[in-house]
Amino acid sequence: MPEATVTPDDVREAAARLKGVVHRTPVLRSRTLDRLVGAEVHLKCENFQRVGAFKFRGAYHAVSRLAPEQLARGVAAFSSGNHAQAVALAARELGSSAVILMPEDSPRSKRDATEGYGAEIVTYDRYTGDRAALGAQLAADRGLALIPPYDHPHVIAGQGTAALELIEDTGPLDALLTPVGGGGLMAGSALAATALSPGIRMIGVEPEAGDDTRRSLAAGERVRIPVPHTIADGQALSEPGELTFAVNRRLLDSVVLVSDDEIRAAMRLAFERLKIVTEPSGASALAALLAGAVEPLPRRVGVVISGGNIGLDRFLELMG
Repeated sequence: MPEATVTPDDVREAAARLKGVVHRTPVLRSRTLDRLVGAEVHLKCENFQRVGAFKFRGAYHAVSRLAPEQLARGVAAFSSGNHAQAVALAARELGSSAVILMPEDSPRSKRDATEGYGAEIVTYDRYTGDRAALGAQLAADRGLALIPPYDHPHVIAGQGTAALELIEDTGPLDALLTPVGGGGLMAGSALAATALSPGIRMIGVEPEAGDDTRRSLAAGERVRIPVPHTIADGQALSEPGELTFAVNRRLLDSVVLVSDDEIRAAMRLAFERLKIVTEPSGASALAALLAGAVEPLPRRVGVVISGGNIGLDRFLELMG
């Protein structure tokens, strides 16, 4: 579906469809954080969303738009973890079933949660397998509707409802920082935020090892890199989505990079000072702000904490 069909109105329509289904997650403020950063910071805490991440917004919206006969046959998805859980829960809520393709090295907590929502899991090697091709083949073989993690107009529109809520709650912002993996959260957020808050700077954040979107923006076309090794497993992708890149190329102002150590520091601060648990990908946008990667510094800035799905053992390992 062409990029022009994903609009701010699509995000608003998604918000109406999701009302009463997704959590309207809180916007957290902290004087300590404001002082550390030197700006007024508004944290959109999607770690409190259903399944513990923003992914439920897009997954439920996309699954809910399927025809009854498609729901009866079931859905498929490919994901490192959060989209897997989101599709599994959405399918269960809508009376369908789900088969999820997940990397063999997905965090145990995410695999357990996905199975807990009733999905069947099929695994693959993320460093040698093409997950999009494998996922498409799996869906075709079983007659399932494929719900991709980001490159889908209904998924993008659903993800954008997080930024829509944020700006409805805070008013206009000078900048919005959002983690970038495949680009669905950023694309939806950019569509919503630039419509509601004209002049806002849209700033994407990627791990240093996985800067495919930054490189793609610089090249003016999608660039493929080796699958990165980073603690931010939700951002360990080799190439931005086709549909998401078309939106982000038009609406993003910049992409900044953070190291794994900077992500760890942000996770620690979020836990110790803000009293919230974040997974590495969920903390990357906060990490960029804390590390001084955003210049010039905006006066009023929104930050999407995209998820909090991390097991205790892994959290302690990263904090050790």
